[in-house]
Amino acid sequence: MEEENNLTEILKWHVENGIDETLQAEPHNRLFPSESEEICIKNITKLTSAETKSLLDNPTKTKPSSTLISREETISSAYATATSANSLKALKTAVAEFDGCPLKKTAKNLVFGEGPGEAPLMFIGEAPGAHEDREGRPFIGPAGQLLDHLLSSISFERNDVYITNILPWRPPGNRTPTPAEIIACMPFIERQIELVSPKILVLVGGVAAKALLGSNQGIMRMRGKWLEYSREKEGIETPITTRAILHPAYLLRSPAQKRETWIDLLEIKRKLNDMI
Repeated sequence: MEEENNLTEILKWHVENGIDETLQAEPHNRLFPSESEEICIKNITKLTSAETKSLLDNPTKTKPSSTLISREETISSAYATATSANSLKALKTAVAEFDGCPLKKTAKNLVFGEGPGEAPLMFIGEAPGAHEDREGRPFIGPAGQLLDHLLSSISFERNDVYITNILPWRPPGNRTPTPAEIIACMPFIERQIELVSPKILVLVGGVAAKALLGSNQGIMRMRGKWLEYSREKEGIETPITTRAILHPAYLLRSPAQKRETWIDLLEIKRKLNDMI
């Protein structure tokens, strides 16, 4: 009986720490894409603006989920679907119906962005955690609570900003998203940015910063400076003033770095005041 109680406590500990999925008998490094994913990623990242426009002008028709389709067709369909959504509500519906990311099958809930549709500040993290997956809301766990405190330190409330993630579904065990997963969901986060059209984009953590800025630099090199997020729209570059900050989850493990993030947020507030 005592042994059963010990096992129960161990299982509870794993669940509380986000380890609630049984994956494979053999370990697999999901930080690196498979050979087929690498080929797909190389093909997608080499797309020119003209080729991207061609994908949007000639979308791939959605096929039944039982039909095997290529990654390129999935990306094409995602771009076409995202572009056709003219509101955040319509985009949320489109994301919920999208079957091109395997994470949808393992996640409990879709975690879409929340906040004012025309918020001046937009925060983008990498992916939902266990708390977010259970509730279907972004940044509500310990890291989200710390982000709320950081916002209040510069006189902002959570309801004043728009908060979301690159991925709308939680990776099992809170693992780092794979490049293929990020690419599959990229059309939807790009469309969210277009619809919110914030004055300042705040990228929370290295994964979000690298993905949206197309950079190989680490977060320590990117934070502390002003950057630009830019995406071609109707043949015109539309840059958005951008700042990369340390992820609150990292700050919980390294509280000495909170000061650096607070300085970043103070500069964000000053910049926003200058822009209004």
